[in-house]
Amino acid sequence: CAIQISVRGLAGVENVADLKTNFNRHLHFTLVKDRNVATKRDYYFALANTVRDHLVGRWIRTQQHYYEKDPKRVYYLSLEFYMGRTLQNTMVNLALENACDEATYQLGLDMEELQDIEEDAGLGNGGLGRLAACFLDSMASLGLAAYGYGIRYEFGIFNQKIVSGWQVEEADDWLRYGNPWEKARPEYMRPVHFYGRVEHTADGVKWVDTQVVLALPYDTPVPGYRNNIVNTMRLWSAKAPCDFNLKDFNVGGYIQAVLDRNLAENISRVLYPNDNFFEGKELRLKQEYFVVAATLQDIIRRFKASKFGSTDVLFSLHVQVAIQLNDTHPALAIPELMRLLVDIEKVPWEKAWDIVIRTCAYTNHTVLPEALERWPVDLFQNLLPRHLEIIYEINRRHLERISKLYPGDTDRISRMSLIEEGDVKKINMAHLCIVGSHAVNGVARIHSDIIKNTVFKDFYEVDPEKFQNKTNGITPRRWLVMCNPGLAEVIAEKIGEDYIRDLDQLKKLLEFVNDDAFIRDVAKIKQENKMKFAAHLEAHYKVKINPSSMFDVQVKRIHEYKRQLLNCLHIITLYNRIKNEPNKPWTPRTIMIGGKAAPGYHTAKMIIKLITSIGDIVNNDPVVGDRLKVIFLENYRVTLAEKIIPAADLSEQISTAGTEASGTGNMKFMLNGALTIGTMDGANVEMAEEAGEENLFIFGMRVHDVEALDKKGYDAVSYYNRVPELKQAVDQIAGGFFSPSQPGLFKDLVNMLMHHDRFKVFADYEDYIRCQERVSALYKNPKEWTKMVIHNIAGCGKFSSDRTISEYAREIWGMEPSLEKIAAPDDPR
Repeated sequence: CAIQISVRGLAGVENVADLKTNFNRHLHFTLVKDRNVATKRDYYFALANTVRDHLVGRWIRTQQHYYEKDPKRVYYLSLEFYMGRTLQNTMVNLALENACDEATYQLGLDMEELQDIEEDAGLGNGGLGRLAACFLDSMASLGLAAYGYGIRYEFGIFNQKIVSGWQVEEADDWLRYGNPWEKARPEYMRPVHFYGRVEHTADGVKWVDTQVVLALPYDTPVPGYRNNIVNTMRLWSAKAPCDFNLKDFNVGGYIQAVLDRNLAENISRVLYPNDNFFEGKELRLKQEYFVVAATLQDIIRRFKASKFGSTDVLFSLHVQVAIQLNDTHPALAIPELMRLLVDIEKVPWEKAWDIVIRTCAYTNHTVLPEALERWPVDLFQNLLPRHLEIIYEINRRHLERISKLYPGDTDRISRMSLIEEGDVKKINMAHLCIVGSHAVNGVARIHSDIIKNTVFKDFYEVDPEKFQNKTNGITPRRWLVMCNPGLAEVIAEKIGEDYIRDLDQLKKLLEFVNDDAFIRDVAKIKQENKMKFAAHLEAHYKVKINPSSMFDVQVKRIHEYKRQLLNCLHIITLYNRIKNEPNKPWTPRTIMIGGKAAPGYHTAKMIIKLITSIGDIVNNDPVVGDRLKVIFLENYRVTLAEKIIPAADLSEQISTAGTEASGTGNMKFMLNGALTIGTMDGANVEMAEEAGEENLFIFGMRVHDVEALDKKGYDAVSYYNRVPELKQAVDQIAGGFFSPSQPGLFKDLVNMLMHHDRFKVFADYEDYIRCQERVSALYKNPKEWTKMVIHNIAGCGKFSSDRTISEYAREIWGMEPSLEKIAAPDDPR
């Protein structure tokens, strides 16, 4: 085969021959003795194990490199890691993709078919979990000694089926065929304690009579981009200890004792499927403590091993260790580290607290009040009695400081307390995180400003130096090179390949914004991606769509604040206009909406039903034809995102200003050549800044307009009475036009929009419709549209997770990123 160098990597003759040999070896060992015929899954596992072989040597060498250099290590604690598939991403980062393509082709296999066999690792709900995955990629690509720590959920985010227009949840049994990318590490198993009681003795405090659950680690390699560095994601699985309740054996309870092992192992059974919503269940608190307790033992074990023989070893913990809390879910790291230092290591309280603050940092991901974690004190008293004592002591000292700073200001003391008084006393976990961290950051500039000015204003006034902004980013490896190789190649032809590890270089594309050949190339790639996605929809959803129509896409969790309902109102308005003037030259659109609703979130489930019901009417109306189609994309997940994002023309980012902390889907669409219609919310603000506001379709209220409307009082009915097209659309929903067999089906949704809408859908309706008219007009001019696309791609540099992680490293963790390669396993060291 010809030697080919590209963003996909080298395909040399030797590489291909070696890969084929190793593939056949793995295939031989993965086949069961009594099976002579290999299945597609056997081929997938053989390929995955062949690629994994290339990881293992680099993985070992990376850990040796860290052991010898003993750099500062960062521990990213997250209850979610939304990894998606691993095979193709690994091939991209190790520069193996072309060679594997060629090898599988020579073996008579189809690479895409093999990749489709891999299950998504769906261990996250949405933005927060996917961000953690992008961050792991960037930390490895920037040579940081970094570890992701989380839970190995047996069941990830549910699979979504749409049955008669309704969401139905199915368990995601992603491990049923095994996971070739993980390695169990039973030698690092750790005990985690629950319940029990606290004894205050002359020797110090003891937490006794606890129930023990074992945490068994599974390690997954995380390769950097072509630098031979392979970091580790360590996920904990809950196991019952061998002697779990077996004392009951003597009284004949042996069978029950063995069955009860399940109770312990339930901790890592399933991911809670809520996004931006707090569910205060005991099992969830157990999960949060489980990951934190196991991880901190591991951190201290590794730290002590590197400081072998020195005394007062933990006094320098913060010099060598940084812990980043991804939202408040791992907040218990703060009291747990205090417990380990004070109770176990006998460090004095003041010194221990200084170490904790210098070690921990907290990222806030939302300002929605229903998403903020507030745990009942009674639950803590029962499950984690020692941690409750520690939190009370942290709070006592914290409030003492506040009352010295603001004598007599009882309101402020009550607002800033870690304990919220009320019918049920609760612990405010965000307050605990702020008090126990040296850095607190939001995830986009506007979000960080809101945190300082409103939600945590009191804390900002006391410790302004703690507060920072770290605008989110996405990894260009998965979200361009891997999912859109055509566009990645076209860009590389113009500006070289270095942009993949330095996304700021995309600015060079501005030189080609009027280059006819480049404009044609970019438009051609988009059209090819649309054709491919249309074929995918036809194959998997039995839906035929017009590939020359505008692909108007809104994919994200279904939530009132993300305003899928505003999108619905636009669809209905467009439908009514086409019906009124069928002979007008309308811009054809295929509107696609996808996303999962939390199983207990009634309104979100009704929104899905409304979208599918609108689709049933619109798609079957002969007057409309293929000028307007509405498709609900079932089971939206990382793997579907990788297909739809490169094919999208228009990206809908239409949350009420001040509600979306950042968004990262918005960045993925921008990088892949879709134009954004959006409000000035989250990272949209900075996207407009980078690409030029004239190159986005910005509409609607700004944050100050929303605040002003709150003061005045939002009256949805006045908009309904004043805007005829809005009234018509709402009446159609309310009157059963889209649900003829159940006319009252959507009355709750309409009632919410008219009387209880916190997110002010009607207030932005008119401006949104006007903005959509501008979108339709520009789409009719493909050259001008594509020029705007190029401006957007050129403005994407800021939104690389490499930039985000470099800022975390320098400004929070006290580490220096590096682009240097380490020696490959077969190179001399």
